[in-house]
Amino acid sequence: MSTRQDILSKYRASVGKRYDMPSMEGIDPITWENPEEQFKKALELAGGRAVEVPQGADTDALIRELFPEAKTFASDMEKLEGVDVGIVRGLIGVAENACVWVPQTMKEKAVCFICEHLVIVLERSCIVNNMHEAYRKISELGDKAFGGYGFGTFISGPSKTADIAQVLVMGAQAARSVTVLLV
Repeated sequence: MSTRQDILSKYRASVGKRYDMPSMEGIDPITWENPEEQFKKALELAGGRAVEVPQGADTDALIRELFPEAKTFASDMEKLEGVDVGIVRGLIGVAENACVWVPQTMKEKAVCFICEHLVIVLERSCIVNNMHEAYRKISELGDKAFGGYGFGTFISGPSKTADIAQVLVMGAQAARSVTVLLV
């Protein structure tokens, strides 16, 4: 049994009273006529930005153009020092809140959180309306939804907090900016 399975089985054994999941019958989650446009609006509200990549465009050149001051780019991490721009592939975008499901496809998942600027490459056709649809899609994808390392996370916009003296600080716990390239 894997460490993950061992931890989960210990957790399940310690849970007291169990409850069935509530029925989702009769609940109509929000949908949009154009999920891609809603995704862009929600991402902007979260402090991120969406950039449409023209078909056939050189994505590497576009990323370098978007971050002209960056010296270090990383998309397959070996070393995690001084990363200006981290580049990852998103699997599912959610129009409701601009979350992007990012499976761990690289050895170090820290690339999503330690870089100054995060670029997520997302196929337009992978944008769904709401979290209900996103979780359903993750379930359908099974292990593929978690990359080769059994981990995935939703990311929506840059890290920000106003905990200290109610002053907004960007990049407090992760990337200072998030750009989603819609391909």
